[in-house]
Amino acid sequence: MLPTPRLFLLLLLAAPLVAGAAIARPLLWLALAYLIVVAGVLISDLLLTPVPGQIEVERINDARLSLGAENLVTVLISNASPRALRFTMRDESPDEMPSDAAFISGDLPAYDVFSAQYRLRPLRRGDYQFGDVVLRYRGLLGTFVRQARYPTAAPVQVYPNVLELRKYDLLAHKGLLYEQGLRPARVYGQGGEFARLREYGPDDEYRRVSWKATARRGRPIVAEVETERSQHVICMIDTGRLMAPPLGEIAKLDYVINTALLLSYVAALKGDHVGLLTFADQVGAFLAPQRGKAQFQRMIEALYNVHAEAVEADHAVALGYLQRRVRRRSLVVLFTDLATPDAARPLIAYLARLSRQHLIVCVTISDPNVSAAVGAPARDLTAAYTRAVAEQLRDERQAILDTLSRSGVIPVDVPADKLTISVVNTYLRLKAQGRL
Repeated sequence: MLPTPRLFLLLLLAAPLVAGAAIARPLLWLALAYLIVVAGVLISDLLLTPVPGQIEVERINDARLSLGAENLVTVLISNASPRALRFTMRDESPDEMPSDAAFISGDLPAYDVFSAQYRLRPLRRGDYQFGDVVLRYRGLLGTFVRQARYPTAAPVQVYPNVLELRKYDLLAHKGLLYEQGLRPARVYGQGGEFARLREYGPDDEYRRVSWKATARRGRPIVAEVETERSQHVICMIDTGRLMAPPLGEIAKLDYVINTALLLSYVAALKGDHVGLLTFADQVGAFLAPQRGKAQFQRMIEALYNVHAEAVEADHAVALGYLQRRVRRRSLVVLFTDLATPDAARPLIAYLARLSRQHLIVCVTISDPNVSAAVGAPARDLTAAYTRAVAEQLRDERQAILDTLSRSGVIPVDVPADKLTISVVNTYLRLKAQGRL
């Protein structure tokens, strides 16, 4: 409990009376009576103001926070006393997570509940800890400030951005995926799985005519097919040193993991089997392709605490392991980085060999610094040199991508903010074309 300026002011008003007592003795008794009144006001304030036991605090948040997303945290403050109060609250959220509200103030009516909300934006995956909630409120007569700590400490885990999965479901339900840049995957007339019957059109192939349906209905009927389900999609994630640098506030590896999870989620919704392989200099986690929500949950658990390692990624070890463990033709989406043409040459050779068995998509994130330097005006010698180096790096990277393409690999090289949409659209396009 802390005194307020109002209480100090009331006490200071007694000073002239005490000083005047040296000249007029009766002023001493007047000062004493005044201080007794001030003490009565303080005691009345203590009796009228709700005690900490009459206030309850509860924090509500997802047990799994999403990386890089605005996660809602709600603190419920309930007042079981007959007196209203004005408070200031501070929630001891993890220091590593930027918050949009360090302190929250509000009015809490009698026998009511106040809902304080703020958002956390985690920048790293892993395990964290919430602390207590600290509440500070003034006495009803304004003579003191009471501070109370409520034990609400709890662990919390930061996972890849699962909020994007909920957003995808919502957009799909409302039919708004196209507006977000995602293309529909269902293309009739291609693939091998029966979809529906309809009347024959002039552009239809004769082999699509259903003669049994034609005989029953007395007019030409064709059978439409769509892309097959139950195909295999495997995400290979490089966790070597080249995936550690941050792009803005979030590491390159975190962008990759978020994208891999959304790709797997979309593939699972399409009925495909999804699998996972992480690697650095050795293979880390491996999940053989399976279908269903349980498999997707296993992928989340396998990825939520994966971090980049300070070693060179050994693509030969990872691709050799995949070739031994996965025999069926699959769509293999490799998330990695390409440093130099010399370093990429062995990777290109391995991917070209693997593409005879699987359909390979090599996904890389373009360097925003290089892109910015390529378009920057050369106002001085330093700027001109920087631009020349950036253009050389761009040309070398494009040469690597072109070589991959000629080797039967599908390259995807986009900025981090376009990574998810580009990768998911590539999957949907390949599935619609029946290439899986």
